[in-house]
Amino acid sequence: MSKNEFKGIPIKVVPPASEPAEVEMEQVALYETHKKIYPRWVTGRFNNWRIFFVIATQLFFYGVAWLQWNDRQMLLFDLVNRKFFVFGFVFLPQDFIYLTSLLLISALGLFVWTSVGGRLWCGYACPQTVYTEIFLWMEKWIEGDRPARIKLDKAPMSAHKFRLKATKHLLWILFSIWTGFTFVGYFTPIRDLLAAVPTLSFGPWETFWVLFYGFATYGNAGWMREQVCKYMCPYARFQSAMFDADTLIISYDAERGDPRGSRRSGTDHKAEGLGDCIDCTICVQVCPVGIDIRDGLQYECIGCAACIDACDGVMDKVGYPRGLIRYTTEKALSHGYPEKDFVKHIARPRVIGYGLILLTVTSIMAASLYMRVPLKVNVMRDRNALVRETDEGLLENSYRLNIQNADEKQHRYVIRVGGLPDVKIEGDTRREIVVGPAEAEVASVRVQVEPQHATRGSKKIWFEVQAVDAPSISVKEKAAFIGR
Repeated sequence: MSKNEFKGIPIKVVPPASEPAEVEMEQVALYETHKKIYPRWVTGRFNNWRIFFVIATQLFFYGVAWLQWNDRQMLLFDLVNRKFFVFGFVFLPQDFIYLTSLLLISALGLFVWTSVGGRLWCGYACPQTVYTEIFLWMEKWIEGDRPARIKLDKAPMSAHKFRLKATKHLLWILFSIWTGFTFVGYFTPIRDLLAAVPTLSFGPWETFWVLFYGFATYGNAGWMREQVCKYMCPYARFQSAMFDADTLIISYDAERGDPRGSRRSGTDHKAEGLGDCIDCTICVQVCPVGIDIRDGLQYECIGCAACIDACDGVMDKVGYPRGLIRYTTEKALSHGYPEKDFVKHIARPRVIGYGLILLTVTSIMAASLYMRVPLKVNVMRDRNALVRETDEGLLENSYRLNIQNADEKQHRYVIRVGGLPDVKIEGDTRREIVVGPAEAEVASVRVQVEPQHATRGSKKIWFEVQAVDAPSISVKEKAAFIGR
């Protein structure tokens, strides 16, 4: 075997250079340079749905905070007083399990929806999409549509340009502050916040969160926009784990549209070897994240269907059938089944699995809310004096009962004790206490027992707290009686 061969494979020998060769250095950017996107205004049925969801979600967000229920705010998360008013319910910190259940239901609901309809949530109801859409409306109203905005940004600064830019940002800032004000109004009564506006007498935390949430809205919807979806939102990264070949996605029909190219009006484009796509790039110009849907499904796509409306409009003008870009599934697009049979393929293992878990969690939460007793009782024994003997020769322990009324109206509660023979509360076998709506009171009670029934060590007893005017509202809590 030759010294210039290795196991029969020729080896190229490079003679040593007398001087070291110069190495060319190439600088490679790790991140793509951001290019501002100027979405073009589009009309169509899907755009109408986006407008509907923008209006519906914002009516809920800005309106519910002002609604009243039993002389208090309908939806209020009072963190200072640790009370959470949700329509007709009053929740206390001990009800944290309901928040956990709500988060689980929201997550599972999103999983089911994503498995069936892809990123329809992102395209129509996600707060980032909604506020970006609102900011784009204001931008278009002031600066004009896409060509006018591009021309304005390229033009040198002038009085006209400064006036337009200043007006736009002023509107953005005012809207953002209003949004921050409304957000804080769900944690501090919004009517109290409004009363503090003339004197600007907000608390330090209210001031901070109004400005912080307003700044986040202004920055995310006005400046970052699609970058939030592309780089910050985790949902875009793990959504593919919930997709399959039967998930509804926005797709370009390459079989029908390619080869792309312009053509003269009235000519037979198929005879010229062209597809239905005239390569006008309007689908790219209307995209709020700046992708070309003709390149296939991409994680940046938020499913807003702006490209569908744009393409359908072009197809109408050139006289071609609609649907070159449409909602479909990967399997239907590859002729696995007719697209009209999409509904028949919804009930598949992935969707059924998510759906059953969602139904189970929702049912458990609903049943728990239905059987929930709007009363919390916490029993604390006085540890400073374990046991004392009264003048009558009885053994006595002291307790503090923290009684929390989680109802919308005042109740009179009776306190009873049991668990040992002849056990009683000092002075009587029962005691009464009045607790206002969504309030808490502490009742100090002394429990007395005959010495022969409370020998040395700990004995189990129980306290029962029951509403006099609503006997079904009753809670029984265990406690320990220390004898000697």
